[in-house]
Amino acid sequence: MKIHTYPLGELQANCYLLENDGEALIIDPADDANFLLEEVQRKNISLKALFATHGHFDHVMAAGEIQLSFDTPFYIHKKDLFLIDRLESTAEHFLGHKEVIIPPKNITNIIFKTIHVTRFAINVIETPGHTPGGVCYYFPEEQALFTGDTLFAEAVGRTDLSYCSKKDLWVSLRKILALPEETTIFPGHGDSSYIAQEKTILG
Repeated sequence: MKIHTYPLGELQANCYLLENDGEALIIDPADDANFLLEEVQRKNISLKALFATHGHFDHVMAAGEIQLSFDTPFYIHKKDLFLIDRLESTAEHFLGHKEVIIPPKNITNIIFKTIHVTRFAINVIETPGHTPGGVCYYFPEEQALFTGDTLFAEAVGRTDLSYCSKKDLWVSLRKILALPEETTIFPGHGDSSYIAQEKTILG
């Protein structure tokens, strides 16, 4: 599996395009649908699904526009659907200007520990704290973990918003840090890291 990383949008949220034998997934479709659609076309791959680690606008703004070109499901935990319902107002609040956002459709609630999408098998780890419905996506064969805004390189997600929970976040972090130390962490912002490195920092 090839993993392509694209920091997109004003907040430089990491979008990940996963490629496997001509098929692809997007994790956190961020804020540049045109760029992502061009990448899919340029690579001549078939986009099968969109996945959100959580519902914050900077990680999902392009989802609905991408679905105008590809009839793909959009996977997100139901506890973060309230964030999807207010994408435009939240984007305006944090960016300081209005954004026209096409809301995602074909929303699929994440209810299974493992999701199979054609050539991909995705292990879902529920990691609330930063948001109530935060999840991480783990690919054990590739030893790759997509953590959204739960865990960054040498940092953790913010918990100062009304729906956040610092207690839940630390429970989630303990789950993540129990994975094999050689696992690569692909976060929602910034550079990648490893479980071993973050364990030395977070204990």
